[in-house]
Amino acid sequence: MTTSITDTAPLLIGGELRQSASGATFDVLNPATEEVLGAAADATSEDMAAAIAAARAAFDTTDWPTDHAFRASCLRQLRDALQSHTEELRALTIAEVGAPHMFTTGPQLEGPVADLGWLADLVEAYQWTEDLGESEIMGVRSHRTTRREAIGVVGAITPWNFPNQINLAKIGPALAAGCTVVLKPAPDTPLIAAAVARIAAEETDLPAGVLNVISSSDHGIGAQLTTDPRVDLVSFTGSTSTGKKIMVAAAESLKKVFLELGGKSASVVLDDADLGTACFMTALNTCTHAGQGCALTTRLVVPREKYAEAIEAAKGAMASFAPTDPTDPGAFCGPVISAVQRERIEGYIELARAEGGTIEIGGTRPTGEGFGRGFWVEPTLISGLDNSARVAREEIFGPVLVIIPHDGDSDAIRIANDSPYGLSGAVWGTDPERVEKVVAGIRTGTLGVNGGQWYGADVPFGGYKQSGIGREMGREGFEEYLEIKSVATPA
Repeated sequence: MTTSITDTAPLLIGGELRQSASGATFDVLNPATEEVLGAAADATSEDMAAAIAAARAAFDTTDWPTDHAFRASCLRQLRDALQSHTEELRALTIAEVGAPHMFTTGPQLEGPVADLGWLADLVEAYQWTEDLGESEIMGVRSHRTTRREAIGVVGAITPWNFPNQINLAKIGPALAAGCTVVLKPAPDTPLIAAAVARIAAEETDLPAGVLNVISSSDHGIGAQLTTDPRVDLVSFTGSTSTGKKIMVAAAESLKKVFLELGGKSASVVLDDADLGTACFMTALNTCTHAGQGCALTTRLVVPREKYAEAIEAAKGAMASFAPTDPTDPGAFCGPVISAVQRERIEGYIELARAEGGTIEIGGTRPTGEGFGRGFWVEPTLISGLDNSARVAREEIFGPVLVIIPHDGDSDAIRIANDSPYGLSGAVWGTDPERVEKVVAGIRTGTLGVNGGQWYGADVPFGGYKQSGIGREMGREGFEEYLEIKSVATPA
């Protein structure tokens, strides 16, 4: 990859790196400095239609869907090629996303790239056919098998908060399954997607049309994927409100949808837990990447009799995660992605005040050297509200933690479940039986117990209720991209 981050990022359509049909581009900003990083091709409806056509042709006219060994080889090629550009991609990720340097060694870059190897192994080991044996129906004896086959053309629509992880968590299993892909990244982070597209086009054997990447400042361009009958599945990560619109649009052609949506995850602290550790780790989780993660714990649910102590513990922890230049190797909480997002977060903080909440720490923009420009928000702890408050119910997507008292284990479970979401969460306690009862009672897709980390290539991720439909990652995420065909032949 010879392109610098200041070049215009191209589209990838049918194996060709090219500019928009209109020639238009749009600027991409560094959220830490507000400087223009570069420009991305601003795709038109015509470009999106061409990408869908290329993906359809590659699926229908090549042996990509059926050549499992070739797909595994291409996935390993892509992994190796991306790894050979790690430092370029790291610099781009830090600059475009505002991702702290330390996270690029994990889920912001190196982790999801390495996970492509796990998918290649899965392709080779997967049981694509299953023998169901013989049966006799109305005097006809038959031998039955099931086959797993690629679903077809996948439209992948991704957000800006963890672009490498989420882009590859869709591209990887879709390609592994034998699908072809049209990726539409968020307008805030098109350069990373374009860099991956360039590497895939120039340094792997992926056939033309198997992977297509379309950047656009117009969200309506991505919406084409939901209505075009040539697209068989839409895989979307983003807000619940947008996910609902995708379901409605996809219903016209009855295309399958995978939706990974919002969260308002609770960190439940039982009365026998190490309160200091639980509060510190919950605050750390809330401030990770400036709170820009759907699965981060943003409700801290603590015993009422320890409420004051928990506030002080969480307040001290939040103070230790002050915003820092994301290029600093020790940075943990960087900027938020845009002025629009910062204003959204600040609006919720003002709402908390209006609802009668107390801002224990934060609630403002940081000041001093290095903060004159960029989109910064201080880590913020809100107390004095119950779970009915909007800041306790709605996804803020910033470094904002609401601390809520509970009156025993059953009440803690009730509070955790009193949410339209059910994506993630945490439980803290020392009695295994009580912890297990709480884990079993909380209706959410992932849970960490006493600091346990569930993230991994082999772990399915997704939510209950309005946090989405289906699972991403793991064997279950791979199987989202497969159809099942049953075949009977005379015995």
